[in-house]
Amino acid sequence: MAAVIARTVLTKKLGSINKLCVLCAFAVNFLHREGAENAKKIFKMTENEISSKIIGAGIEVHKQLGPGLLESTYEVCLAHELKLMGLEVKQQVPLPIIYKEIKLNAGYRIDMIVENKVIVEIKSVDALAPIHTAQILTYLKLKEVKLGLLINFNSVKLIDGLKRIVNNL
Repeated sequence: MAAVIARTVLTKKLGSINKLCVLCAFAVNFLHREGAENAKKIFKMTENEISSKIIGAGIEVHKQLGPGLLESTYEVCLAHELKLMGLEVKQQVPLPIIYKEIKLNAGYRIDMIVENKVIVEIKSVDALAPIHTAQILTYLKLKEVKLGLLINFNSVKLIDGLKRIVNNL
């Protein structure tokens, strides 16, 4: 029933884009039939698709705020943008260290993990240093995640402060 209503409403509003309406109706019907959890499993995004959304959200935050603020400000705003996109975002995720088979809570925290697939490390510094790259690469290895984004919001153009780090992707 929901699929029929969705298709009717969309057809009236969109007119000539009937193919899209059928696709939307299929999606509504599928979600109703399979449930949101099963649908989420089937329609999982890749690391590259997620990183593209993160970069877009980062650019939006940078356009709105500009450079020069604290890292925590950019983190909160970026998380908000990503959640608006429907992405799962975890902030300040504790990262215990395994040393000689003993789990130690050494106080490390990952700024952000998106969809459990991409680590985001946020900076607001004059320039990214090699230690920043090493830090996120270590986080990727310890957390067994394949892709990380290092974002320095303290740059005139955000794209100049962006670094993509790969761990066996």
